[in-house]
Amino acid sequence: MSDAAMGSSSMFIRLPWQELKREFFRILRQTGFTPKKAALCSSIFTENSLDGVYSHGVNRFKRFVESVQNGYVRPDAEPEKIATAGALERWHGNWGPGPLNAIFCTNRAMALALKYGIGCIALGHTNHWMRGGYYGHMAAKAGYAFMGWSNTIANMPAWGALDCRLGNNPLVIAVPQTAPPLVLDMAMSQYSYGALERHALETRRLAVAGGYDKNGELSRDAEEIIASKRTLPAGYWKGSGLALLLDLLGVFLSAGSSTAKITHQGVEYGLSQVFLAFHGSGLGENAAIKETLEQAINDYMQSQSDSSGQGVRLPGTRAFETRQEHLSKGIPVHQTVWHEIKSLSMKKIRSKR
Repeated sequence: MSDAAMGSSSMFIRLPWQELKREFFRILRQTGFTPKKAALCSSIFTENSLDGVYSHGVNRFKRFVESVQNGYVRPDAEPEKIATAGALERWHGNWGPGPLNAIFCTNRAMALALKYGIGCIALGHTNHWMRGGYYGHMAAKAGYAFMGWSNTIANMPAWGALDCRLGNNPLVIAVPQTAPPLVLDMAMSQYSYGALERHALETRRLAVAGGYDKNGELSRDAEEIIASKRTLPAGYWKGSGLALLLDLLGVFLSAGSSTAKITHQGVEYGLSQVFLAFHGSGLGENAAIKETLEQAINDYMQSQSDSSGQGVRLPGTRAFETRQEHLSKGIPVHQTVWHEIKSLSMKKIRSKR
């Protein structure tokens, strides 16, 4: 969040990233994570917050810890390979921490891509991976192109429907050989629920309509959309169709749970995810490809601005700019959120499965 977005509100404080990371680590250790896993997981929540993705960083941390305490996330679990077919592998996540399983699968997909040119890991029975773009950046910085997606609990109506039967299944696409790497990280809803919650917390209206109010009218009020539970599919029927197909393809590859099955559980856990990495060095023409990519980006940036005067932006550039601001000024954290994190009670972990 920029200073302009924060305004003069006294509800936000600026904290150095090191303080957030220390607190995340302390709580995760008390919640049953090993030092290595606590360090990696706290880094992910901190990195997401640094890039301004608070909905899957500091604002999401309390909910993540509660999922561990309630037995839906197993801090000691490790993914297990259950089938392989060349460059395609199917893994069981054993209900482990979503971010840690996702890092493992991204690394495994890159290892397969280095050998075969392409690597695909289909992961079932895992948990929320937080910010999908984290794994896109991770792969692109290592020189790999990347695609990945996850299903979710039903939180979006199909186009033309009133009740939620689709997940807003996030999709990530990353292209290497650019600086910084270009990473598209998008939900199939116009706004993710995390973004809606952030706007509601900051009492900010959405830039465009993100769903419907209780009267069935398109709305830019995040609280009204959350209350109605009717988010708007991105691209209307196109986002609706893409959400469905991502869910079905994830189930086809992973043999995991569908959005419908996850929803019938009543709690979002045991998700299905896919991680695709591409390594093109063995195909040659790397210099020519890089030049073509640069020309395409330069052409894109020459777009004529519309009447808003905002101009066009490359995917991921806002996160890069936000990180620079947060490194120098600190990360803005809502005082209520920080108080809840500081006062987390460490209940005995129990399983509900």
